[in-house]
Amino acid sequence: MGRGELTVLVVDDDFRVANLHAGIVSALPGFAVGATVNSIAAARTALADGMFDLALVDVYLPDGSGVDLVRELSCDAMMLTAATESATVRAALSAGALGYLVKPFDHAVLATRLAGYARYRRLLSAPEVAAADVDAALAALRPATSPTSVSTGAAAAASPTKDLVLQAVRDADVAMSAAQVAAAIGISRATAQRYLANLVGAGDLRMQLRYGSTGRPEQEYSAPRRA
Repeated sequence: MGRGELTVLVVDDDFRVANLHAGIVSALPGFAVGATVNSIAAARTALADGMFDLALVDVYLPDGSGVDLVRELSCDAMMLTAATESATVRAALSAGALGYLVKPFDHAVLATRLAGYARYRRLLSAPEVAAADVDAALAALRPATSPTSVSTGAAAAASPTKDLVLQAVRDADVAMSAAQVAAAIGISRATAQRYLANLVGAGDLRMQLRYGSTGRPEQEYSAPRRA
């Protein structure tokens, strides 16, 4: 984890879902996954061992409610859950959750919310802020519903490299990894990863995890299906 990165704790009872959310987090510039856990007990252990800026928390956990965990946190939190009971939503917001995403949601929606959270943190980074900064920070937590309307960084702006990355993925018959994109157009993997992350955040590409027989899952990218 580099300096200036926002460190995220991912808490979900389903390890595949937790890894998927972690993959989206790690694909975004300025974010790093500090730990991925599947229970409240494991989350408490991670919190005792490290510092986190944000927790992404499911409501349904094997040893209790994620809402109760949020009440304990000293860091910010967002709920990522299938729970749609009005009382649960109110309880989560009352507990301090800054956002509430109902599963299933598009990968780009989470990327957009995270980009908004990063803006929220930047706007409230000074010791004292103006009223306009407060309004803008709160608005950043509720981004436009269309992820294509939100830019997640400078790399999302029009550029020849961005266009090459996008075209390489669109032209491929199968989903591509960042390394494959980099090799296809002759750029570094880190550069490809940065453009891919911003294209996911803008809704131009989708990211999913590819599971092998061993090792960590690999992020792969594809063009969204057209209606």
